Amino acid sequence: MRALKRVAETEQTLLVMLSMVPRLLRDADWRRRSPDEGAGLGVLLVPGFGFGDRSLALAAAWLRARGYRPAPARIGFNVGCTSELVDRIERRLEEHADLTGRRVVLLGQSRGGWLGRLAAVRRPDLVRGLVTLGSPVLNPLGATSGVVRVARALARLSALGVPGLLDDDCFTGSCYETNVALLAAELPPSVPALAVYSRLDRVAPWHLCQDPSAECVEIRSSHTAMGLHPDFYRVLRPRLASWATEDDRVPSLV
Repeated sequence: MRALKRVAETEQTLLVMLSMVPRLLRDADWRRRSPDEGAGLGVLLVPGFGFGDRSLALAAAWLRARGYRPAPARIGFNVGCTSELVDRIERRLEEHADLTGRRVVLLGQSRGGWLGRLAAVRRPDLVRGLVTLGSPVLNPLGATSGVVRVARALARLSALGVPGLLDDDCFTGSCYETNVALLAAELPPSVPALAVYSRLDRVAPWHLCQDPSAECVEIRSSHTAMGLHPDFYRVLRPRLASWATEDDRVPSLV
């Protein structure tokens, strides 16, 4: 019965997300093009837990239409060890900064947001700004019990030898302790941040998404549909545009 319930919940989540797409595509603000606005600023897109790069395809399209240079994080379905995923995000940051010649904005949804924050703390020299969507940065294990159960189930599979998944060290060991300490660190002044949250979020409690180092803005959206909500783009646009206007070349590339 529990398995059937989880399948039903997953199907409902997908239906909600699909129902948001037509509304977003019809939105006049979302459709408006401004090819010079982004000035070639790179944006690395980090998907949420259990989702791949395609989940942020519409965000990438919106960014390209405004002159930004979006790039996928290429971390698969974001179900692996935290430290290993942050290592991969850091390498992608280096690649995109080298490609664009500028520091890069990190934009992440849910788990992708706090993974991006970890990368920003580790490599502020590569990060122009940080955007998180429904990311429980104050307590990654504070998500709803169903999400945590799935994560722990992946850790059990990892213990049985299945590669590429979260393991127990990500919950209680040195991996967990190191990354929780990094999440608690303040972002440097050189890395402005925007944390978007919703009181309607049934996955990541909204109060855990209010990063003390970020400008926190509320929208009315479900957790999984945040990246498909027109209000998110209305909030995002002026912040990104202001970040794009400043000279943010990577020092080693100047």
